[in-house]
Amino acid sequence: MLQILKKSGNLIIVIHEIYGINQHIKNFCDLLSKQDFDVICPNLLEREQPFDYPEEEIAYLNFMENVGFSDAVHKIKNLLLGIKNKYQKIYIIGFSVGATVAWLCSEEECLDGVVGYYGSRIRNFTQIVPLCPTILFFPQEEQSFSVDELISNLDKKNIDIYKCLGQHGFSDPYSTKFNEKSSQNAFNEMLNFLKKH
Repeated sequence: MLQILKKSGNLIIVIHEIYGINQHIKNFCDLLSKQDFDVICPNLLEREQPFDYPEEEIAYLNFMENVGFSDAVHKIKNLLLGIKNKYQKIYIIGFSVGATVAWLCSEEECLDGVVGYYGSRIRNFTQIVPLCPTILFFPQEEQSFSVDELISNLDKKNIDIYKCLGQHGFSDPYSTKFNEKSSQNAFNEMLNFLKKH
């Protein structure tokens, strides 16, 4: 688990992608802590070394077979149970599978906001209605589904949705899919969202 604790009254739980706590996630947690948040990123993979990007298929299989969405959600909800009385505000930010896990936790009453970056599996859980304000960032296109169709299925109250230039992974500077402009725009929207809620 990665923890950056600054004795803040506000906490952000970051949920990593299939790769684990890699350099992108560490840097992102650092950026958030500089905004005066306590930051916790649980290691859902329970392995020391994150997967490398060329190991995408292995990393995906490992997540689906050894972690899975229900187990990941259970871990995050348990974490919330243990800390919800220690903070005035708690937010979850997730990337890819982590965004889907964040989405699945959005019905928890102790949350003040959920942010999801390219949570493509959210398409399997469109019946969820977040109890807290939620902001979702999707790329223009995804290989396995229609982004526009998913967005139209998610047209619910409490959700802001942004379609960003680029592909899945546009916010990760270490990825070949990185799109600097989209990454910066999404980060700024996310900060405004956190300040507003």
